[in-house]
Amino acid sequence: MTVTPHAVEAFDLDAAWALAPQVAIRPEPFGALAYHFGTRRLSFLKTPTLRSLVESLAAYPSGRAACLAVGIASEELPQYARSLSVLAGTSMIIRRETP
Repeated sequence: MTVTPHAVEAFDLDAAWALAPQVAIRPEPFGALAYHFGTRRLSFLKTPTLRSLVESLAAYPSGRAACLAVGIASEELPQYARSLSVLAGTSMIIRRETP
């Protein structure tokens, strides 16, 4: 059995998410750079849509609601869920409690 070092866990789109407080987003023509001041990790958000999604996560009750709000089509959800899973795995975004 082979284990890939960058295996992506299933991402819970129905949970509430937010950009981690120690992360800064710098817009770029391709999307954005995300820098985590705690881990000193740099991530590339490769599309403007992904940047908009990550920046708006805290404004919606779930990741799925945020995806729909920024115009991500249902058939694109798996692709964006994979990207969000990677960002969650590197602590760029965090799960938040809902009231």
